[in-house]
Amino acid sequence: MRPGIRDVAKKLNLSITTVSRALDGYDDVAEQTRELVVKTARQMGYSPNRAARQLRRQKADTIGFILPAGAQHFSEPFFTEFIAGLGNELSSRNYDLLVSAVASEEDEHEMYRRWANGGKVDGFILNRLRVDDWRVNFLSKMHTPFATLDHSGKKRYPCIRVDGAAGFIELIEHVYSNGFRRFAFIGGPDNLVQQGERLAWFRQAVQNQGLKLPEKLVKTADLTSTGGFQAAAELLSLPDPPDAILCVNDETAFGVLHAAHDHGLEIGKRLAVAGFDGVQDARHSEPPLTTLDIPVFDIARQLVDMLLKSIETEIVGEPVLIKPNLLIRPSTGG
Repeated sequence: MRPGIRDVAKKLNLSITTVSRALDGYDDVAEQTRELVVKTARQMGYSPNRAARQLRRQKADTIGFILPAGAQHFSEPFFTEFIAGLGNELSSRNYDLLVSAVASEEDEHEMYRRWANGGKVDGFILNRLRVDDWRVNFLSKMHTPFATLDHSGKKRYPCIRVDGAAGFIELIEHVYSNGFRRFAFIGGPDNLVQQGERLAWFRQAVQNQGLKLPEKLVKTADLTSTGGFQAAAELLSLPDPPDAILCVNDETAFGVLHAAHDHGLEIGKRLAVAGFDGVQDARHSEPPLTTLDIPVFDIARQLVDMLLKSIETEIVGEPVLIKPNLLIRPSTGG
């Protein structure tokens, strides 16, 4: 017969209330007692009744993540690593992760309303923030906790921001030192925070090298490899094509690599290609992709920690700033 909370309390000679509150993480139980209760419960094979626990605490013990409309859903390496990080941290904190994908922004609106109003989750993790993001405005109005990768608007909330200015300078200097001079940039949708920031960093880094950036060498795509392929095909078909293409993310850069192969270009010699994000697949592209690496898995875990702290204490900490690390690989020569 499966042991119950009474059995744990009896073994430790503690009250059922103390054991219950220790397992629920309340801070009115001494840390030493809580650790002893948790250890004993595990040894005895006791597992709390999750439904009863949620009812007691009036919490779902679940965090929601809705893949933004327009994303390639679970086929993008970025989201694979990001979701893995969320799940890893939440499971260690006895929380569940509720993940869903949507086909349109209208569906996205509806799902946020349903999850927030229905109490399905205790909070949300957001990424790919838009400029003046409606999700931030909606969740703030609903008093629903959330944490974000990037920051949108003037409100204060738990977030991690990426500062890639120095990283782009280092990347451009590296590519320039290998003899490449005609730089192009393939970005994402103009309404994304990351697009505005990364394009601005790129422009400044190119200017620092004393180079000009014709507007025809700045393309907008959709953050997918297909979009990257199409934009690169246009750039490489110009009478005076670029010899270096930098991309807003690695997924776009994978498409550029395919387009370069189709044009018979030797990548790293006749054309330099670089990405941003540092997803694991960038190590195994052909050739391996130079990228500005951010620790996607660890960022997701840290966002969970920030969100749960804000749920428990209702205190919003300071934004966390992360600077990417340049990973030099054969796609940029040298």
